[in-house]
Amino acid sequence: MENSYDLLPHNESLKQRLLWLVVQRLAGATLLLLSVFWTQGWKSPMSTGAWRVFLCVGALSLVYALALEFGDKHYWQARIQVAGDLLLTTALVWVTLLWDGMHAHSPYTLLYIIVITIGATVLGPRSAMLTAVAGAFLLTALMLSVLLSWWPQYAALIEPASQPKLMTVVGLYDIAFLVVGLLAARLTARRVVSEQRLEVAAQSLATLRALHERIIESIDSGVVTTDLAGRIYTFNLAAQNVTGHKAADVRGQEIYKLFGPEGSRIAEAIGKVAQGQAASLIETECPTADGGRVFLAVNVVPLAAEDGAVTGLVVTLQDLTGLRALEESSRRQDRLAAVGRMAAAIAHEMRNPLAALRGSIQMLDKVSADPTQQALMEIVLGESDRINRIVTDYLTYANPRANARSSVDLCEVLEESLANLRGGPEAQPEHRLETNWPDFPILLKADAAQLKQAFGNLARNAFQAMPQGGTLRVEVQTPNPQRRRVIFQDTGAGMTPSQVERLFEPFNSQTGGVGLGLPIVYQIIREHGGTINVRSLAGQGTTITVELPCER
Repeated sequence: MENSYDLLPHNESLKQRLLWLVVQRLAGATLLLLSVFWTQGWKSPMSTGAWRVFLCVGALSLVYALALEFGDKHYWQARIQVAGDLLLTTALVWVTLLWDGMHAHSPYTLLYIIVITIGATVLGPRSAMLTAVAGAFLLTALMLSVLLSWWPQYAALIEPASQPKLMTVVGLYDIAFLVVGLLAARLTARRVVSEQRLEVAAQSLATLRALHERIIESIDSGVVTTDLAGRIYTFNLAAQNVTGHKAADVRGQEIYKLFGPEGSRIAEAIGKVAQGQAASLIETECPTADGGRVFLAVNVVPLAAEDGAVTGLVVTLQDLTGLRALEESSRRQDRLAAVGRMAAAIAHEMRNPLAALRGSIQMLDKVSADPTQQALMEIVLGESDRINRIVTDYLTYANPRANARSSVDLCEVLEESLANLRGGPEAQPEHRLETNWPDFPILLKADAAQLKQAFGNLARNAFQAMPQGGTLRVEVQTPNPQRRRVIFQDTGAGMTPSQVERLFEPFNSQTGGVGLGLPIVYQIIREHGGTINVRSLAGQGTTITVELPCER
């Protein structure tokens, strides 16, 4: 018997089915009572029996509902309910049994078929046959009790000649019950097998879908699926990280709207692919959710169904920002190396005639007594000293000295660099300096003097970019255990992309100076194994991020 229940579909709740059966049973008893009242009158003997059956059904329904609410043996409760229905049907047939000539029958005998169907639905195929056998047994036993004159009210109605025909009718009922039980068992078994196959297919589909989602989420490139109009359907984790947009925020939007002014190129590619044409790879800039910009390689391919019909599009987003930064860094280094070699050669050649020129001017200054000539010679000496300092800076840049690294506190180095800047000519009353770093030491293996020079140049350059005043914010972050990050963020005039690209080249001053401060910064940071990144927009200030390896 237990195995018959195992054939039931597992996605159905037996408790819910039994509750629904209780409600249906009570509703059926109510309709039965009303039909008897309507046809027989409420004072007839049949109505009295139907009323008793209704009260019994109501009491049992209450018991069944309480048992389902507070009990957990639902399978045994299902057995009890089916058995109770058989007994109730037998009682109803008994109280409504009519004797018509040579026939003894009840209009409610066919309720046995309903109970057999309920047994098949609730308990499974095997229980359908057992319910059919039990129903046939109860009906046969009832009719035999009538034939054996166990009930006085039927004794006067029984004729010996009617007994064979009565047993024939009972036999036909029994055969009908067994046939119904067999058919119900076969149909239930087929339904169960179909539902089990459907459940297995649904589980397989869910597994494949979960695997597909995990594969898509694990891809490093951004993967976006859209309909033929470009409306976003899925937006994987890499796409969220690249663009800064959340999947829930962009789902249903046209993907080309994420690219701002460059969206027309993406929309054109989507239109071509939707019409069956091939679209070429697009390299374009994309604004991020936080106001930044990334450089992406965008590819649009059709998403086809099994029959080959194009039902959607797959848009892949490859982040080229790091690659472009490496290419730019490589080109910058090549240019800096060439300029450095040229500057070193020129500076070396300039020093000798400059020294001779200075010596000659000093001799003339001692010989001449004319104040005007002496003033002019002082100007020449001052300018020659300035040229000498520039040459010295170039030689320092072209042939940097070996740094003396030791364990230094990054926060202490920054504090000293900014303290020197506060008293310098670049710092004006309109300038504000904000700092944010931890109160515990952040140790680096570095040359403290060189770091002070680099940080001082960056802060000084930020103040020079804010001639009308502004705020410079210096912050220290620890993005991971191996790196330390220093951020210089000003509210100055900002720079164009072309100015950012040439920012670290010599003789490329953005603030009117000689143009060696930032190249020296770049050189110092690179020699310390760090990186320097610039993000700036015209009119929106500049953010320079320096990352240095921490002390192991």
